[in-house]
This record gives sequence, structure tokens and C-alpha cells, in this order.
Amino acid sequence: METTTTGKTFEGTVVKAAMKDTCTVSIERFEKHPKYQKFIKKSKKFLVHDAGNTAKVGDKVSIREIRPMSKRKHFTLASILVSAKAE
Repeated sequence: METTTTGKTFEGTVVKAAMKDTCTVSIERFEKHPKYQKFIKKSKKFLVHDAGNTAKVGDKVSIREIRPMSKRKHFTLASILVSAKAE
């Protein structure tokens, strides 16, 4: 059985890790204002499945889209890119 990786992948920062097997990841992006042509920093938070609670607050992580696990959880933790202790 092959696994497909057609979903979206994002990189972000863990901002909360208080729930069991779940962490909250903030994704930031730059968007150009249509009228004033200035770049604005926008962010969005996603609930991410983290089996075993491996990610800590401040970690830079990569997340991958999966089938819905609950009402708000549609992503899983792909890898931890930079640990918060290393910075």
C-alpha cells in the first residue's frame, strides 16, 4: 500500500503544546496590500497532531496536511527543523 503526499506542507513555530498529542503551530506569510503595495505580515494558527508530544514551544517545525482527525485538526507533525534549545 502506497502513501500519497499530495497535501500541503508548511513551516512554522510551535506556540502552544499543552494538549495531549496536539500542538498549535503559527504559520507566518507576507502578503502585498492591493492598494498601498506594502508587504504585510499575516499569521494563522493550526492544530497539529503530535503523537507523543515531541515538539516544545519555540520549535521550528514542518507540518503536513492529512485527513481530518477532529473538528479543527487537519495537520500532522512532519519533522522538527530547529529545536528551541539550539537557538
